[in-house]
This record gives sequence, structure tokens and C-alpha cells, in this order.
Amino acid sequence: MQEKKYKYFMEWKYPYKTKPFDHQRTALNKSAHSLAYAYFMEMGTGKTKTAIDNIGYLYLKKEIDTVLIVAPKSVYTIWSKEIEAHLPDIVQRDIFQWKVDKPKMWDKFLKSEKLKIFLMNVEALSGKTGFKEAETFLKKFPQNFVVIDESTTIKNPKAKRTKYILSLTKHIKYRRILTGSPVTKSPLDLYSQCYFLDPKLLGYESYYAFRNRYAEMQQIQMGANRYISIPKFYKNIEELEHKLDVFSFRVRKDECLDLEPKVRQKRVVHMSTEQGVLYEKLRRRALAIVNDSTISFSNKLTEMIKLHQLTNGFCKDDDGNILEFGKQKINALEEIIEETDDKIIIWANYIYNIDQIKNFLTTKYGKDSFVEIYGATKVKDRQKAIESFQNDPKVRFFVSNPTTGGYGLTLTAANTVVYFSNNYNLEVRKQSEDRAHRSGQTGTVVIIDIITENTIDEKIMKALTKKGQIAAKTLGEEELKDWLL
Repeated sequence: MQEKKYKYFMEWKYPYKTKPFDHQRTALNKSAHSLAYAYFMEMGTGKTKTAIDNIGYLYLKKEIDTVLIVAPKSVYTIWSKEIEAHLPDIVQRDIFQWKVDKPKMWDKFLKSEKLKIFLMNVEALSGKTGFKEAETFLKKFPQNFVVIDESTTIKNPKAKRTKYILSLTKHIKYRRILTGSPVTKSPLDLYSQCYFLDPKLLGYESYYAFRNRYAEMQQIQMGANRYISIPKFYKNIEELEHKLDVFSFRVRKDECLDLEPKVRQKRVVHMSTEQGVLYEKLRRRALAIVNDSTISFSNKLTEMIKLHQLTNGFCKDDDGNILEFGKQKINALEEIIEETDDKIIIWANYIYNIDQIKNFLTTKYGKDSFVEIYGATKVKDRQKAIESFQNDPKVRFFVSNPTTGGYGLTLTAANTVVYFSNNYNLEVRKQSEDRAHRSGQTGTVVIIDIITENTIDEKIMKALTKKGQIAAKTLGEEELKDWLL
């Protein structure tokens, strides 16, 4: 795995464009010559800069001439700005963005004698078109360096995108994966990410052999003739931790950045009588459905979503019409806003709630008081919204779904982060929290969850906490700070 052509990275003075923190310098010293390496660096600690400096170093050493960067759709275009910010000017480069740049520029890009940097969104590699483009590119330029940013996007070994990306590895020279949370659900999340680096790193070329080593499985009946295997408990975690240490660099913000710790608060709201009656009815129905082995998992999940929607003040009837149930969470949000003069990030999972929040802010504070980012927001509009929130004193609120806006953005103008609602995804939660709590933040970040008491809202919080504890154990940390109440 290791290729040490140069004894120490520091023997050759790399011309940093931006001064690294000590932990970034350490990460680069450890990884600079490795064919395969993982930057398990918490959000805000500069893993992107570290990867860019690794690219620059290897290019100047004439080890690479081509780079492929694969990142989530919401993030991959941001790499252009990061490259310009951190890659030394001595490294001449051409950057091409998948389906952003005009197709006619492609041939010119391929003929470039500069460092060629190809940016692709990971979603494009779920299909044959994107896969073939990436494969052709890598085969044409074997002196390459490939980055998988937010590598948990390939944690599922059965997913089409994972299979496509893993099949590219035979054409890759240098491989890097980047994520602050390599474990979001279980230690089994690590297999595909590490397999991309090198199938031999963990000692198991089969996912099932890896699973049998680190998890005790049990069979659960999901239908009349359908069973699935789920982990009963995890084992041999200390051994897995030692294996990770060989090819990864791990760091938390509290270990390396002078940031104030997050302050956590919870605002509890209560359902109306009508809302409570319907909730209990739906809860009993959901329980019956969950206990029915003949009903599919997706249908069971649908019932859980209905319950969660109801805790957030709305529900769809059988005809698809939206039924509204008060504004308890909107009232709680108003109270939070009135308690501070800070800029505020507001995360919500459902379109109904986002529209509800926007209408409230427009009525109370004016239509120019907020910006929003959603799935269909164009790249240029997305950047404009971020810059307005960061720099315009009139723009006080940033409104988005954490799945859409929670990755790759710097929103350090905010000191207050409000979760109007949550989902079960630990990575989404941590990523979205750290849009504000990252390098450049000068104040104390207050995280506030608006929770409907004695409902699935509270269950979701507990589920996230449990996943956080699993991640901490797997990554070998004595404890993960309570990032959820």
C-alpha cells in the first residue's frame, strides 16, 4: 500500500499557498507518498485543503498529471473555489466540471498540458454514462489521483454507484477518501470505503467475511417469505481500530481548532388536543403495520414518516390533501429569534415546513431577511445566497433542508442553529451542525432542537445519539461529546 520514494515529506519544502495548521501538516506528512489514504477529519478541520496540498505536492514531484474529484452534488462545484484558494499558483491547472462546463470544452481539456482536474458529482456515477466518462478519463491518464469526498456516499456495497466506483480502482494510481464521519450507522459502513482504497487494507476481500468478523447477525422476518439480516451487536472493534490507524488520519475540531464548544438547547412544544388524538390513532396503526410480517419495509417507513410529519404540524390524508395542526413549532421558532440578534440557520426536513418558515419570516421580517437553498437551486444562485448570508447584514436567516444545504457550505456568520425537525441520519446532522461550527467562527455556536414532547421527535433524537456512540467506539475515541441531548 505504501510507496515511499521520498523518506520524509519535509525533506522537500512544499510551497504552501495558504499556511496549514499543525494537524494539516501532520496529515500531509503521513499521507503524502501513500498510494491509498483516508482523511477522517471532522468538518471544519480542513480535509479539503489537505487533499489539495497532497495533489499539489505529487504534481510538483511529477508523480501525477490528472485528478478526478468525486463529491456529492451539493459540494462538488465548491471544490473549484477551494482549489483556487489553496493550490499553489506554480501548479498550472485546468478544471472541468461535469455537466457544468460546455461539452465543447471537453476536448480542449483533455489536450491540456497543465494539471487536469475533473470534478464529478457522485450521483453521476450511479449510471453508465457518468461511469464510462470517468473510466475513459482515468484509462487515458494513468498518472492519476482520485478523491472521494464524503466517502460515506459509497458505504453501501450493494448500491450501483458503489459498484461502479469500486470497478474504477484498477485504473487509479493514488486514492484518497475524505469524511468526518466514516461511520454513520455501524462499523460495517467502513468496508466499501476502505475497499476503494485497497481491498487488502482490512484483510477481507468479501463484505460478508468482514461482516462476520465485526458483527453478530440475526434474521428478521420482513414478509411472508422474506428475511433480512441485521446486526445484533458488534465485536472485535479494537482490532478494527488498529487496522484503520495504519492508513488514516483522524482528528476532531476540539483537538486542533480554537473553537468554543457548542452549546445545546432543547425547546419543547406540545400537540393540540386534536393533533394528539390523531397522533395516537396513527401510532396504533403504525404499530400494527410494523408488527405485520407481510407488509414491506417501505410501507412501514411511510407510516413512521406520517407520524413525524404530524409532530411538525401537518399530515396528509388518504387523498393526499394536507391537514394543518397549529403552529406550535413556528411559535417556538419566533421565541428563539426574539431572544437573539444573531444570524440564524434554520434546518427543516419537509417542504411544507420550509414553506411555512419562509412565509412566517416574510410576514414578520420581510422577504429580504432570508435566503434559501433547495435541491433545484442553481450553482450560481447557491453561491450568491451563501455570500449574502455571510456578508449582508440585512440577511439574517438561512433556510434549507440539511440533506440539501448541510454539506460543504461555510455559514460562520451564524451563531445560532435551529433544527425545526430532524431525520435519522447522523452524518447529515453532524455535517449541518458544522456549517457554522468550523474554522472562521469567532463566537459560541448555540444548537437548538425544537421537539414535540412524547412523540417520535424524541425517539429520533435518541436514535441519533445511539449512532453517535457507535461511531465513537468504532473510531477508537474514548468518548464522543454529546452532540445531541
